[in-house]
Amino acid sequence: MLDLPNGLANGVRTASDFLMALQLTGAARRDSVANTQLRLPVVVIGGGLTAIDTATESLAYYPVQVEKFLARYEALTLEKGRDAVEAAWSDDERAIAREFLDHARAIRAERAAAARERRPARVLELLQSWGGVTIAYRRRLLDSPSYTLNHEEVEKALEEGVRFAEGLTPLAVEVDAHGRARALAVSVQRSNGDGVWHETAKAELPARAILIAAGTQPNTIAAREDPAHFHLDGRYFRAVDESGDPVQPERGLAKPDTARVLTVLEPDGRAISFFGDLHPSFFGNVVKAMASATRGYPVVTRMLERVAAASVSSDVEFLRAINGELRATVERVVRLTPTIVEVIVRARAAARRFAPGQFYRLQNFETLARSVDGTSLAMEGIALTGAWVDREQGLISTIVLEMGGSSDLCALLEPGEPVVLMGPTGTPTEIAGDETVVLAGGGLGNAVLLSIGRAFRNAGSRVLYFAGYRKTIDRYKVAEIEAAADVVVWCCEEAPGFVPGRAQDRSYVGNIVKAMVAYASGGLGPQPIAFSASDRLIAIGSDRMMAAVAAARHNGLGAFVKPTQRGIGSINSPMQCMMKEICAQCLQPHRDPATGKVTYVFSCFNQDQPLDVVDFPALEARLAQNGVQEKLTAQWIRRCRGRIGAVNGRT
Repeated sequence: MLDLPNGLANGVRTASDFLMALQLTGAARRDSVANTQLRLPVVVIGGGLTAIDTATESLAYYPVQVEKFLARYEALTLEKGRDAVEAAWSDDERAIAREFLDHARAIRAERAAAARERRPARVLELLQSWGGVTIAYRRRLLDSPSYTLNHEEVEKALEEGVRFAEGLTPLAVEVDAHGRARALAVSVQRSNGDGVWHETAKAELPARAILIAAGTQPNTIAAREDPAHFHLDGRYFRAVDESGDPVQPERGLAKPDTARVLTVLEPDGRAISFFGDLHPSFFGNVVKAMASATRGYPVVTRMLERVAAASVSSDVEFLRAINGELRATVERVVRLTPTIVEVIVRARAAARRFAPGQFYRLQNFETLARSVDGTSLAMEGIALTGAWVDREQGLISTIVLEMGGSSDLCALLEPGEPVVLMGPTGTPTEIAGDETVVLAGGGLGNAVLLSIGRAFRNAGSRVLYFAGYRKTIDRYKVAEIEAAADVVVWCCEEAPGFVPGRAQDRSYVGNIVKAMVAYASGGLGPQPIAFSASDRLIAIGSDRMMAAVAAARHNGLGAFVKPTQRGIGSINSPMQCMMKEICAQCLQPHRDPATGKVTYVFSCFNQDQPLDVVDFPALEARLAQNGVQEKLTAQWIRRCRGRIGAVNGRT
């Protein structure tokens, strides 16, 4: 990330996030329900081949995006009326939707005119009149990595209508009244030919979308998670030769005399290899990454030849065992509330590795997904926490809140259906013994806390659990929540609330923060566990609920929170790949309350973050990145589900 004011404002993404959303998640396809919202003008920061890719993909994607948006909007308004379709949009979201619709209608009209006049459609001219796509690079085009590595690709990008602006150093992201990106402030730099660049002016580039393609860092997260096996040599993994002795690879040279692609050699002869951006010889671009595989596969082959094959009775038995361990299938789908379903998946290896606080990435297979009115009901990857696991049976329970998007498609999963289940991923929640722990769960957050509460109790800690709900009908798994806590305070914003099922439990009608204040101040009667004794507080719920709890620790609850209490929130940043520091969609800013210094963390690597440093307004903005699209797609998915139900009813 670039260290810029408003560096993660609504409309700012990393190039890796944007490109993965198009190609892996499928947003660029007209039949997809994936959401990636892009507005014009677009500014891409960087000068490498990734910047070129990002710019050309932006130009190609924008017409697809707005035409798909218009087609679904028109079908929905025809059936429901405009007011019903737009009811969930805020005023600024309605303005963005109007922008998309106007642009789509203009493109449609141009395509129709071109067909009548038997000429190519001038869509590019329209895109450029709306601001187009500009690459902002700090030096000359001739100095850029994209030009020096592959000038033909740069030439083609310019032919497609991408603009290349030289000598621009980003200073800040300027935002509008709604906190959305509106421009990129830059320092205009010029060189007199002596290699020294001087600022000549400051300027603003209009930009509703800012995509950052300013280089990468090697992902060495394995060394942090498993330092006993993985070792670093500077920024990269340490290399070893085929005997396991440390060696120094040639740095920055994609054609080394000897390819050093091993980083670990186990005592039993098995080895671990590393390639591409992880390697000091082959980092930088996809061509070098392919070169690393070309140069490295003979090493891998030689290492495999040293290790005896596993002793199995037959290939059939081997594959049966592997499939039993690694393939995931739906065991059953259980509706818990009108808006919450439990999806139980059989996945032996994934269940065995689970630790409380970790989560999984769930998708259905596109080839098995239903298709309705030209729409493939293939899910985006959904982050789901394991509520419970049965390691012996290989079962994992995940709880899904139907929010109108891909989560609504979970109810269509059928027993025995193969699914994609990645994980467990994320960092397990730190579990301590001999502590007093306060858990605060809002809605779906209560599913996450089931395993965490049990783990704390099993470790010898006392658990005071505030379980919050908006409506009485939203409560689920009551017995499991009771088992996860020594004391439960049932909170509901809808009267009459809940009746506690145990003598030590309490009930409160109102939001969860007011319930905590009432309990801590003695308003709910004697405290079986004193709130003021808590050593840590873990809040899991919506971003607004966690922000309210974070503020209350210093205000309404301040008198009852001891100075050493640790406040932790499970931060629900938007997530895509969930592979830990890869796509960067989950980036979350932290702001030091004392110094104001901003740092960034990847929430899919560690979702448990200190409440006092989380920038909750930034989190809210990140979660709203695709808001306009998501609200329309939610209605479209409901329409598709309704049509499936109508067909099933007739048959």
